[in-house]
Amino acid sequence: MRTIIIAANWKMNTTPADAGALAAEIAAATEAPDVTRVICPPYVCLAPVRDALEGTGAAVGAQNVHVLDGGAFTGEISAAMLRGLVTWCIVGHSERRRDQCETDDLVGRKVARCLESGLRPIWCVGEQLDDREAGRAEEVVREQVSRALTAGGLANGELGKSIVIAYEPVWAIGTGRTARGADASAMADAIRGALEANGWTHEQAEAIPVLYGGSVTAASIGEFLAEPAIDGALVGGASLKPAEMAGIVARAATAAQARREAVRQP
Repeated sequence: MRTIIIAANWKMNTTPADAGALAAEIAAATEAPDVTRVICPPYVCLAPVRDALEGTGAAVGAQNVHVLDGGAFTGEISAAMLRGLVTWCIVGHSERRRDQCETDDLVGRKVARCLESGLRPIWCVGEQLDDREAGRAEEVVREQVSRALTAGGLANGELGKSIVIAYEPVWAIGTGRTARGADASAMADAIRGALEANGWTHEQAEAIPVLYGGSVTAASIGEFLAEPAIDGALVGGASLKPAEMAGIVARAATAAQARREAVRQP
């Protein structure tokens, strides 16, 4: 059974003065042994969040990483710099693809860098509105997966077994439009199919958790976790609200328990 993961992406919010207290409050409100919890604050808040989460069972992640371990890259952060601060890292988020023009090739190299450095990547993929309206949503996401795997040299599923993939329907993030659980489930199947098409075994592809990342709230998460193909969420704005996070993780814990009981059925 795949682990259910709830990852909080704080984006460009909080400061070193308040991030630790918020992380501690969220961790205390979301204790759930069957759910993996990850908080990804801004770079400048990593140390206070790491310290605040010590002993809580919640992990810390970065929001991005450079493909190299050092050099003349002003403003960038390498995996070497993140050691001791985080164990997870978001890669290829739709906002970085949009604002920093990150390509699938670059994203694939970042995924590979995370794996080489002992960081667990949360690799984001997803289509734009025009892709979905043109009926190309699954094709676009399969292409994103294929190009990144090729660029990262990850055709061997054993090398990528710690990858987590987050499906982001870009058209449903902050737009007022909503994806449905069935949409996310179909895309999760397409993602795992793309892994198989690029050299992974069926078992390796099926073992990869796929998260949903489209403006998740405590009210909406249940629909997505009702889909067996979806294994949690990458949470944006709601992840800054302890009550919302408590509701999301509570529903995730209920789903995890139901899945565990289903596995036990003869």
